[in-house]
Amino acid sequence: MWGHGNAVPLHDCGCTIQRSVHVQIVTHFLTTMPEPLQKIERTLQQLEAGTNEQVSALFVEVRKKFNDQEALRRKENNPTNLLVFWTTWLGRKSGVLTKITENWLKPSPPDLKRIVGQELNSLKAHIEAVRLEQTAATEMAAESAASLREREDLSLPGVARPLGSRHPLRQTFEEIERIFLSLGYSVVAGPEMETPYYNFEALNIPEHHPARDNMDTFYMAAPSGAAPLLLRTHTSPMQIRTMEKQQPPVRIIVPGKVYRRDNPDATHGFMFHQIEGLAVDTDITFCDFRGTVEYFVREFLGPKVKTRLRPSYFPFTEPSVEVDATCVFCAGKGCNVCKQSGWIELFGAGMVDPAVYGFVNYDAKKLSGFAFGLGVERLTQLKYNINDLQLYFQNDVRFLRQFA
Repeated sequence: MWGHGNAVPLHDCGCTIQRSVHVQIVTHFLTTMPEPLQKIERTLQQLEAGTNEQVSALFVEVRKKFNDQEALRRKENNPTNLLVFWTTWLGRKSGVLTKITENWLKPSPPDLKRIVGQELNSLKAHIEAVRLEQTAATEMAAESAASLREREDLSLPGVARPLGSRHPLRQTFEEIERIFLSLGYSVVAGPEMETPYYNFEALNIPEHHPARDNMDTFYMAAPSGAAPLLLRTHTSPMQIRTMEKQQPPVRIIVPGKVYRRDNPDATHGFMFHQIEGLAVDTDITFCDFRGTVEYFVREFLGPKVKTRLRPSYFPFTEPSVEVDATCVFCAGKGCNVCKQSGWIELFGAGMVDPAVYGFVNYDAKKLSGFAFGLGVERLTQLKYNINDLQLYFQNDVRFLRQFA
């Protein structure tokens, strides 16, 4: 009822002491203590306390002794003394309160039991209140100490953490996408594993067309009787897939990985990245195509870069051109990079061959358009003066930190 006994001091002090040791401590404390606590070893009759006033006076003396010892204990602030103190007063078998109950309350005559009980309850309440106050103060001090240990010192310099960055190829992807999105194009993506139909035939590259020789292809092993599959050699298949689902006008770019059987070196890899584009509508002319190309090159490489178109051949465009730009390293004066020509090849493009429209049920007499294919690694090399394509995939942080 009163919350005292062995559990109190043991819990507060965080240690374990056998009950016999408690008894020895308290017994020693009681036998060596001065008045008035030695009075609790005797009954009220032995103390000749026969009136209410005399009983109250005894309890006043005991309370004063408790307050004096509590003040001394707080001054010393010794954890061992704390255990002895609370065991002395609240011990279940030999504590002060237990002695008062056994020696004063139980053997007291009936006319004194009421006053003894009232005074004992008052003393218990006082001691319990002090104990709870001391426990709360101890817990608060512990929390305060823990808070000080864990508190971050904002005056200290911060921890320098390495910053990550977007990969240079990703930066190029995003810049190209930004440019074409500003022109009203949409970004579409498709599967990297394709069928020969979408990768070749629907792009006007039949089975024995010589253009396939330039696209050494990775074919996938397939069960007997299943349609063959391959890793796409360009992102153009999504142009066909988009036109199958969508009527003109069509303006899309298709970023993604492509695969070809090339031996890795400074300028080749068996996996690389492309962004191919397509615009189809009524009355699209070669002038529209050229204006789009020039706008993209100026936005990507700078306003001083000039472009030129050279005739070329691609099976899915007619006429076809190679787009060149003035060398970004020598400004067109001639250097080792451009082989003294002042020009650097950027990408292939051209007007869509009317034969392609036949695969997607477009009317070639009413529609026209252009297509282009950008090599992302190549454009990144020109943008950031990178001389080896393999650096993109070696995960060398010294290289990647340059783009943070």
